[in-house]
Amino acid sequence: MLFLDEDEIIVGPGMHRGFFLGERRKKELLDFKSFDLHPRIAAGVAAAGFSTPTPIQIRAIPPVMESRDVMGLAQTGTGKTAAFALPILDRLMRGKLGRIRVLIIAPTRELAEQIHDDFRLLGRRTRCRSVTVYGGVGFTPQVDKLRRSAEIVVACPGRLLDHIQKGTINLSHLEVLVLDEADRMLDMGFLPDIRRILAHLPEQRQTLLFSATMPDEIRRLSRKVLRDPVTVQVGTIAPVDTVSHALYPVASHLKTALLLELLRHTDTESVLVFTRTKHRAKRVGKKLESSGFRAASLQGNLSQNRRQAALGGFRDGTHQILVATDIAARGIDVSQISHVINYDIPDTADAYLHRIGRTGRAARSGDAFTMITDDDRAMVRAIERILGRPIERRTVAGFDYTAPPPKRSPRPPRPPRRMTASAPRGAGGSGRRSSGGGSRGRGRPRG
Repeated sequence: MLFLDEDEIIVGPGMHRGFFLGERRKKELLDFKSFDLHPRIAAGVAAAGFSTPTPIQIRAIPPVMESRDVMGLAQTGTGKTAAFALPILDRLMRGKLGRIRVLIIAPTRELAEQIHDDFRLLGRRTRCRSVTVYGGVGFTPQVDKLRRSAEIVVACPGRLLDHIQKGTINLSHLEVLVLDEADRMLDMGFLPDIRRILAHLPEQRQTLLFSATMPDEIRRLSRKVLRDPVTVQVGTIAPVDTVSHALYPVASHLKTALLLELLRHTDTESVLVFTRTKHRAKRVGKKLESSGFRAASLQGNLSQNRRQAALGGFRDGTHQILVATDIAARGIDVSQISHVINYDIPDTADAYLHRIGRTGRAARSGDAFTMITDDDRAMVRAIERILGRPIERRTVAGFDYTAPPPKRSPRPPRPPRRMTASAPRGAGGSGRRSSGGGSRGRGRPRG
């Protein structure tokens, strides 16, 4: 049984009106039955093995079921997908099926697939259908799925805009919009795409916005898209007290060698390693594999099948170590991660909390190791401020911290460039090469 104090108001600083939960000093919330979900939804919850709602579900489900706009501040792993999926499924069951009524926008393919899977799991006893829409896979198969009268579309912004512009998706009957992981969509540069998408949606709708952090851009977006919202906040920007922290000062060129030493001399179960770039994630993953570790990398250059294989292997234990960027790691929800290792320190203190929140879950202890260089001192201070204490500095016994960087072989001299005659001005342009219909690399980020 869960109890909440009568005085608990779910509202963040500077936010909109909160949701008041209690009428007595202690209000007893028994189980999912207290939400009065449609019988088929309740059957799906029971079949999924859900018994006790999480704090974000307790706080968010009632106002969502009342058709209120909701701003939810919660991190991955708190149960927030079910917090909006259950009331959305309940709404769908009480209305007409056979057309798109719900749109959920997520920043990454992995998160889109995870949300899609959760809807299928919880809605297994209903006739509600969900489809995913994202880039990196064929366009035509998605058109075929959209024509099969799904009620729920889970999409990444870039590919969704493609469908909107080509007229292959009908959003005129949309009732509910969910913006999930809004802060990560901001980081990935998707905010202009989101604004373009909003221009194609019905104004009369329910909007739910979920974010782990609340930067100014997201705050401004929430004021534009939410109407008199209820704000619910669970565990946001709060250090996880089941995680121990340690810093490992090291020169940049020795990070990979130190990572190998840490892994060889640390009792680990499942390790998530964060790098700053996808190229580094790929390189570190390959190095770990060649050194005998069961490792894989998760980064944007992989095909969708390979991304899903890497993530699936990490979930089922085939891979003990997963190397990923912050962007690629969105959607990873693995409860038994014992260690998070920051190969590169993140760009913000909030991002640090989001990373380390992937370990130490469900009352289990976890460890967060961060490799730092002299250039990281300012970020270390910011992280220590948000933790409220200094972080222990550690060294690994027997590791040679004085090893010089490897010498690079000198590049062979380039052969002389062959001169070619250019077309005279006026005969075919200015002599510059044609770009084939537009400059490459300037388009919007792809979902």
